[in-house]
Amino acid sequence: MTQLFRSLIFVPGNNPRFLEKAKKLQSDIVCFDLEDSVPDDEKTNARKLIKSALKSRKLYKSSIFVRTNSPTSGKIPSDLKEVVQNGIDGIVIPKVNNVKEMKTIEKTLSVLEKTRKLKPIQIIPSIESAEGVVNTFSIASFGNRVSAVVFGVFDLLNDLGIEYTKEQEGAKYSRAKIPVDAHAAGVTAIDAIWQDLKDSKGLEKDCKIGKSLGYSGKSIIHPDQISVVHKMFHPNKSEISWAEKVCKIYLKSTKKGKGATTVDGKMIDEVHFKQAKALLELVK
Repeated sequence: MTQLFRSLIFVPGNNPRFLEKAKKLQSDIVCFDLEDSVPDDEKTNARKLIKSALKSRKLYKSSIFVRTNSPTSGKIPSDLKEVVQNGIDGIVIPKVNNVKEMKTIEKTLSVLEKTRKLKPIQIIPSIESAEGVVNTFSIASFGNRVSAVVFGVFDLLNDLGIEYTKEQEGAKYSRAKIPVDAHAAGVTAIDAIWQDLKDSKGLEKDCKIGKSLGYSGKSIIHPDQISVVHKMFHPNKSEISWAEKVCKIYLKSTKKGKGATTVDGKMIDEVHFKQAKALLELVK
């Protein structure tokens, strides 16, 4: 499965019709949701529906992630017990505040993977609090499982006691800091959602701002937003140049029997190669 991070669309895990429609979505990442879009009395049903959907993994065109509930909810062990299986590429963890929470989650993940004989899955932490913003670099640096971080603007503003505006005035510092910390840790950053589904011009402008800050893509809430987001986050020259270098050096390394190597002092392995190859195929 090749992977890009231009778009991550949330699909309510308790809606069978939406889960079925997600098979045709062109988003880079489809994220089945167990958190905000699912009422408490529907959590158990959503877990079962997602578990069933993952059995049809080959019918989905995108990378498949599941957004668990938050670390403070106490629901993550139950979430992971149901959804960690063949077919899942990773999990999105909402409202991550610190590395301690990440360690607890990874411990649970590792036990399930070992018991079920699965390869390690990816983790995308979502930064949605003042504490999380302060700790973004350490969260993004947690380990090889972390492939990206997501910016969650609405809960952050609520934590700060600030009203949301389309200009995100109260979140400017946090929005700018997160991709800096992510890139310093060697992972990508995915920008927050655009809430107004009728304002496509506003979405384009917001994507442009996000890209200028260093975000590689955007989390979205409706299929109509995918084409706009993909257009705005088309790879730039430096990204294309990096991808070409990664593919060239990695292929040379594998011919020598090595599974990992370095490019400009940074470690790369099969995951980076697949991402670089996907980006070049996209450009073509």
